[in-house]
Amino acid sequence: MMHIEVASRSEVGQRSHNEDDLRHGTSGAQVYAIVSDGAGGHSNGAMASDIVVRTATVLLQRATVFNPAVLEAAIEEANEVLNTGQHGLTSQQRMHATVVALWMDAEVGQALWAHVGDSRLYRVRQGRAEQLTVDDSVVQHMVNAGYIKPEEAKHHPRKNQLLAAMGSEETPNVHVTRQPEQILDGDVFLLCSDGWWDQLELEDLERTLFRAATPQQWLDEMAAIVAQCRIPNQDNYTAVAVWAGNPAEITRIGA
Repeated sequence: MMHIEVASRSEVGQRSHNEDDLRHGTSGAQVYAIVSDGAGGHSNGAMASDIVVRTATVLLQRATVFNPAVLEAAIEEANEVLNTGQHGLTSQQRMHATVVALWMDAEVGQALWAHVGDSRLYRVRQGRAEQLTVDDSVVQHMVNAGYIKPEEAKHHPRKNQLLAAMGSEETPNVHVTRQPEQILDGDVFLLCSDGWWDQLELEDLERTLFRAATPQQWLDEMAAIVAQCRIPNQDNYTAVAVWAGNPAEITRIGA
């Protein structure tokens, strides 16, 4: 069975409270990790992200089969539960959240992932980082349409506007891998909210991983970079790191 190690970190940034939430754990040979970034008036953002990660976690823990349909159903159920809690709320109070989830089977060495919104999943394989999810955002749509260049999206005034989120009146399209992806020994995954990835480049993921001996150390190295940005009203920033096999050794070979 493939050895999988998980670590997490969540910081409030310059906000008054943390509206991000996360869960990770195991169920038999399966490992799951979930990150959600909530939004809503009267502190409802924290409630939204809690509902999303809690609901999805319960369903993944109960799963008897490992396939994309189960993961998709878990995210859809989380959205339904979140919407059930919206009754009686004004439009300013409505709860919304992003979500990104990674589900792995250590026995067969396979992974599935899903997301809604702009919380992201990255993978570092043999020292090279890549983004596995595509944001449900206005600027990503503009990039796809050729209106702006990818490097312009990071500083665009509409970068925080989402096209889809959990808790919206319209059922969001859950982006899910349609078949399990094989995990290679040394693969590293990073799930994170936008407050985390917005301050980091792919090179930062690679460089900090090269120096790290554990997933927690890797997160701490990245968090230090984010903290040093000292942005006014800095957003919450949250991440879960998932290491498969022996990334420290494989990363040095691939770098």
